[in-house]
Amino acid sequence: MEQNEKELLEMEGVTMFQPKYSIILANVGMCADRYMSGGYSDPCTIDEMFRRVASVDGVSGVELVSDWNITAKNVDQVRRNLEEYGLKLVSIIPDHFGEMKWGKGAFTSKDPAIRKQAVEDTKELMDISAELGGNLISLWPGQDGYDYYFQGDYIREHEWFAEGVQECCDYRKDVNISIEYKIKEPRNFSYPSTMAVILLMLEKLGRENSGVTIDYGHAHVAGENVAESVALAKEYGNRLLHVHMNDNYGFWDDDMIAGSIHTIPFIEFFYWLKRTGYDGYISTDQYPYREDGRDAVNETVRWMDIFAGLANRIDEKELEEIYATGNACEVSAMLRDLMFGK
Repeated sequence: MEQNEKELLEMEGVTMFQPKYSIILANVGMCADRYMSGGYSDPCTIDEMFRRVASVDGVSGVELVSDWNITAKNVDQVRRNLEEYGLKLVSIIPDHFGEMKWGKGAFTSKDPAIRKQAVEDTKELMDISAELGGNLISLWPGQDGYDYYFQGDYIREHEWFAEGVQECCDYRKDVNISIEYKIKEPRNFSYPSTMAVILLMLEKLGRENSGVTIDYGHAHVAGENVAESVALAKEYGNRLLHVHMNDNYGFWDDDMIAGSIHTIPFIEFFYWLKRTGYDGYISTDQYPYREDGRDAVNETVRWMDIFAGLANRIDEKELEEIYATGNACEVSAMLRDLMFGK
């Protein structure tokens, strides 16, 4: 949205939604998959990745993955880069999914020693986050779940998960634990799987410094309308703490450039972020295998600017009238005018 259009809307009393953007540091580095295990490009150093993140206009934060980007040994290096580029540490994602020891689960491993280590690692990252000016751990329990029927004791493993996260939440009340749900991958069935399930888990946890991370791709693959997921998180305790942004075709978590596939769902998603008063960060979460990582996340940020601008231009009075009738033709006309002025 152009600056003069923003000023006109503000003069008309329109509440403006201007998201805060961050980038997961690894997004601008080298990506590998099971077919190209050596990666699709040359690796970048930590310093190089910070420089690439800082080159994306409008980005004020960075998200780190433990072991990949941040450990107890390189805190000073990360601090120097944060200060040099004026970036905020938005979140740390514990790597509970990429090492052999986590292969059969972290918080829900059958081995109590592994469960304990998952908790202790998370606590250490909470300390590191606070030391670097952050206050959020975005917890993706990627290996927690099951693959076969009769393989998981669902109630017991849900209890293990709750107990582990409770212990982390109680360890530091000044750092939030935001849990990222996913329906599948790498397990065939993941804990937690959907927005409804994570909201039930958070109720069970009963901790004020716990919440949910919506990954657009995860929610979309789960068959959710992600705008409604935002509304549910607001309705049941104002639980949305963090957002990961990407795109996919709906079959798999492809982690593509946001806006490359979807348009109208993203407009509604951003509208509901605005309507529910979301004031956290939106991080790019992409695997640009064959694209330049910096350029790919830049495209996502540029598209997010477009979606936020369109959400700000929605006529609230007109929309309320549409909600009163549910007339799909009026919805179509509103969106056509919003996007194309026709």
